[in-house]
Amino acid sequence: MARKNHAKKKRAVEARSRVKQAGHKAGQVHTPVSRVSWIEGARLRTLPLAIAPVILGSAAANITDGFDLPLALLCLVVALSLQIGVNFANDYSDGIRGTDDHRVGPGRLTGSGSASPRRVRAVAFAFFGLAALAGLAIMLLTQLWWLPAVGVAAIAAAWFYTGGKRPYGYAGFGELFVFIFFGLVATVGTAFVQSRVFTLESLAAGVGSGLFACAVLMVNNIRDIETDRLVNKKTLAVRIGKKWAIAFFMKFSLLPFVVSGLIAILYPNAWLTFFVLLMVGPACLITATAQSAREYILALRLTSLAAVAYAILLGLAFVI
Repeated sequence: MARKNHAKKKRAVEARSRVKQAGHKAGQVHTPVSRVSWIEGARLRTLPLAIAPVILGSAAANITDGFDLPLALLCLVVALSLQIGVNFANDYSDGIRGTDDHRVGPGRLTGSGSASPRRVRAVAFAFFGLAALAGLAIMLLTQLWWLPAVGVAAIAAAWFYTGGKRPYGYAGFGELFVFIFFGLVATVGTAFVQSRVFTLESLAAGVGSGLFACAVLMVNNIRDIETDRLVNKKTLAVRIGKKWAIAFFMKFSLLPFVVSGLIAILYPNAWLTFFVLLMVGPACLITATAQSAREYILALRLTSLAAVAYAILLGLAFVI
């Protein structure tokens, strides 16, 4: 009797699965994903985080008269492709895990069923491939034959943030890897491939850029604390709690100005970066008092724009 009941349950589960798959396929045929949905899936509000380190790295390269426009543009292609690739990779990985089932932020392609997981994963890999091609072009132009190793590490970090069996983003290490790859590696790497020189200016600028990237990730995760707890996604915000997460967000957002203040000792125009506090201040206030997902998204946008504004002004300080 027990075996019969087990067999019936198994058949019922399989039947529901077939119905779900059939419905999904039907949705793919009759409701194709719009261009707007794909654009939203790229999460354009995060792209300033890819642009900022390229601006800073290029400005740092200019200090030693090493600025090279074609290489700078290729670095920008790498950074943007990795950022968009990791956004689609997160959409895919969180979607198939069910992490986005209770999402309070903008909808996702995989989690909402708008696009099949296979298509979203393919788009992610396409952007990783584009980043790799741009990286290979940089290698050929500079003859820095070790660059592919850095590229492989960057793509691996992008994928395993939420992908794989043990994603580090689910263990609270997201901010650490974002700081390293979207701060130090992106900024110092952009400067080095152009000038072939390692400078303290590029390192300091990378710290500032990386801190802003950490701030954006933190406010995003503060918004998702409750839903992430439901699926056992232990981001840093979940681990330390909302109160401390807000405090960390403020530190990540304000410490870049300590960096630019120190840089101003040698490059006085770096004080211009303090105008960016006009965006960072409201972002901190909104994050501390937010009651809805929309408010957190506004704080995220302000912080992301602040990152690129900071990069432009600090870059000008290096150039002028």
